[in-house]
Amino acid sequence: MSRYAASKVLAWSAAARSVEYATMHMIGEEPLSIRVQGRPYVVVMRTPGDERAHAAGLCLGEGIVQAPTDIAQLAFCDGADTNTVTVTLTDACARRRDRQADRRAYISQTGCGLCGKELIQDLNTEIRPISAPVAVPIALAEKALHDLDRRQPLRDKTRAAHAAVIHDDSGNHLAAAEDVGRHNALDKAIGRLFLDHRLPEAAMIVLSSRISYELVQKAACARIPIIVAISRPTALAVALAESLNMALASRKPGGGLWVYTAARRLQVD
Repeated sequence: MSRYAASKVLAWSAAARSVEYATMHMIGEEPLSIRVQGRPYVVVMRTPGDERAHAAGLCLGEGIVQAPTDIAQLAFCDGADTNTVTVTLTDACARRRDRQADRRAYISQTGCGLCGKELIQDLNTEIRPISAPVAVPIALAEKALHDLDRRQPLRDKTRAAHAAVIHDDSGNHLAAAEDVGRHNALDKAIGRLFLDHRLPEAAMIVLSSRISYELVQKAACARIPIIVAISRPTALAVALAESLNMALASRKPGGGLWVYTAARRLQVD
C-alpha cells in the first residue's frame, strides 16, 4: 500500500500554446474495513497509513470506546499489509456498547433526517460539555494555523491531502495526520494520542478543512476544546460547539482569526 503514486500527465500552456509531459504524484485512496467484535462495522475510503490509529480514533469518535483500556485487541486481520483492521472490545465495554448501539447508529449518520435542534439535543445526551478551563493565547492559535503547511508532506507531493494537527495548551505539537478525507485525518491524529495514552495533553486541533458538526463531535468525544481551521464552520457546527463549550475559529483574510464560540478559550493579550 502506498500513500501516493507517480503518474505521467500532460501539461498544456495556453500562453505558449505548447504541450509537455510531467510526472505528478497522486494521493493514494483505498478502502479500509474496520471490524468490531468480529463483525463489519464500516468501510471508509482513506489514504493508506496509520490504520490502527485510524480505527481507534474512529471508535472513540463514534462512542464505541471511552478509554484505551476498552480495547482488548487491535490488529490487522492478515499481517501488516492489509485493508482490514479488527477491534476486539473488553467484555465490560462490549456490554456497554450493546446497550448504546441502536441510539449511536441513529444519531451518528450525516443526513439522517434530524433537524439541527434535534441533532444537538441527541448528541448532548451522549457527549458532555467540556468543563475544563483550557485556553491558549489567540496569537499562538493563529501561528499554529499558519504553520499547518509544515505538517503536510503528503500535500506537498500530491496537493490533495487534508491534515489534522493536535497541540497542547502551550502550542507544542503532539500529533499530525494526513489523509484524502478530512474525517480520516482527524481520526488518525486523535487515535495516535489515544493509543499512546496522551489524549489528556491535547488542547487544540488545527484543520486544513472547513469545520463540520461531525468534526466537532469527534473533538468533543476526545475532550479537545479548541478547533482552528482554514475554512469557516457550518451553522450546525457552531451551534453544537456552543452547546459543548468548545471554541471554533477560522482564518481571517489579511491576518488574524474569526472566533465563533467560547472566545474565552482564545486569550487576547
